Amino acid sequence: MASTLLIGITIVYLLITLYYFFTNKSFTHSYFSPVLFYKLFFVLLSLTVGFGLLYYLLSINEQILSINDPNGDPVERTFANYLYFSGVTILAVGYGDMVPVGAARFFSLIQASLGLLLPTAYFMKALSSSKDEEDKS
Repeated sequence: MASTLLIGITIVYLLITLYYFFTNKSFTHSYFSPVLFYKLFFVLLSLTVGFGLLYYLLSINEQILSINDPNGDPVERTFANYLYFSGVTILAVGYGDMVPVGAARFFSLIQASLGLLLPTAYFMKALSSSKDEEDKS
């Protein structure tokens, strides 16, 4: 019961923090664009699901993920496992509990690169859009 209450309080705290971030307009020049943010979010989400599906389909023919232990046992072939691996790869977290093998190594490098480059492009676009608006003023 106490843990459920603490989890609920933590979730409410996180939601309030996000609300504050998106609604606080105390800066004179804001570089934040909700449209670009949502676009980035949905593109990253779509890439995560797409790469998860790709890994799942690749696993039909061969083992593409191993558990990172001395035995190197294959990861259980479920979409949830491949989606999890895709998520930690695109976010560049890479916990190391699953290791790509074979063709998945190449695709995981591409996915990790996209996970780093797309947010960078977002910030560059937001900065250039804000700079254009300043120049017009």
